[in-house]
Amino acid sequence: MSNGPSLFSGIGKKARDILYKDYSNDTKLSITTLTEDGLALTSSSLQKENRSVGDVAARYKYKNAVIDVKADTQSNMAATLTLTDIVPSLKSIASVNLPEYDSAKFELQYFHEHAAIGSSVSLNKSPVFDVSATYGTPSTIVGAEAAYDTSAADFTKYNAGISIAKPNSCTSIILAEKGDLVRTSYVHYLDQARCTTVMEFTNRFSEDGNTLTVGGSYTVDDLTLIKLKLDNQGNFGALLQHEFKAKSVLTMAAEFDYNSLDTNPKIGVSLALKP
Repeated sequence: MSNGPSLFSGIGKKARDILYKDYSNDTKLSITTLTEDGLALTSSSLQKENRSVGDVAARYKYKNAVIDVKADTQSNMAATLTLTDIVPSLKSIASVNLPEYDSAKFELQYFHEHAAIGSSVSLNKSPVFDVSATYGTPSTIVGAEAAYDTSAADFTKYNAGISIAKPNSCTSIILAEKGDLVRTSYVHYLDQARCTTVMEFTNRFSEDGNTLTVGGSYTVDDLTLIKLKLDNQGNFGALLQHEFKAKSVLTMAAEFDYNSLDTNPKIGVSLALKP
């Protein structure tokens, strides 16, 4: 794939990963095994809102093809086929969720030295077309995305964004939800990227008020990561992630509203065991 700009979904991703990735109030255990022919099997058990959900996932890689299949205890199944470099810099993705047969979708992603284009279409009687495009370099990206629903004969979204990355910082601005929402984020790297601070400002023009979230991450050592976040709505979150053996990670997260200290905090624990 090209070393050019990312897809539109990559704009602001660094800030989102620090503030939201791996935060959970559920208890999850996943175990992955790898066969000699390259088949990866993952069994997961999730305790969520006083009910247990289990699933089994399989991933098989062969040359430039990846097949993912996932089934859970609720009789749901998802299958995805990803083909890379069918032609240079082109990736295709076909997916379907069963028993929702009309959920089938086909995607194409094209990466160029100065541009990235993504498109998808739902394979049903009233398809939804989704297209995104970015232009620039890995450090400076300008892009837009839009979705058109043929059943409603209307655009369901049109967003625009810009991202500027420097050796010690990354700034992004996204205008989303048909121009009603603006999200600005700033990430700053300290101590050779071991310590990262982030600020995100979100404003919805149709509503009064806005949300300011500050946070950060600190790499204690090569195996341990700590993350913290706090917003002006009274929400505080903390996360500890430790890799106790190669690729096996324990994650503990907690979130609570300091304006309502009488409510119980949301606590989540995740254990991922991989060979």
